[in-house]
Amino acid sequence: MKEVMAIVRMNMMNVTKKALGDAGISSMTARDVLGRGKGMVDFKALSGAEKGYEEAIAQLGQTQRLIPKRMIITVVPDKLVKRVVETIISANKTGKSGDGKIFVSSVENAYRVRTAEEGDEVLDEA
Repeated sequence: MKEVMAIVRMNMMNVTKKALGDAGISSMTARDVLGRGKGMVDFKALSGAEKGYEEAIAQLGQTQRLIPKRMIITVVPDKLVKRVVETIISANKTGKSGDGKIFVSSVENAYRVRTAEEGDEVLDEA
């Protein structure tokens, strides 16, 4: 089983949630997060800041803002990872910087607290 963690634009949450539901993925966790990608880094200013130029340091301080995003986490059987990733990409891809990132990690086990079931049986099986 795998954990799929996606960072998406705040305004894309409902679209993503609906797309995942339509794909048979109903179980997820979402939370508000702050972050930035490499697209927000002005590498010329960073280089100047590393050399100690005060103007570059001041400019760098203005470009490093953290942007509100939404993090979606779902754990699915291995056979559903491709479907989840493709669904998230299709729901969020605009072709512009800031569309988001997806991370996939291995999960050793999962348990349902109510029944003590474990493994893939506690996950979406669409």
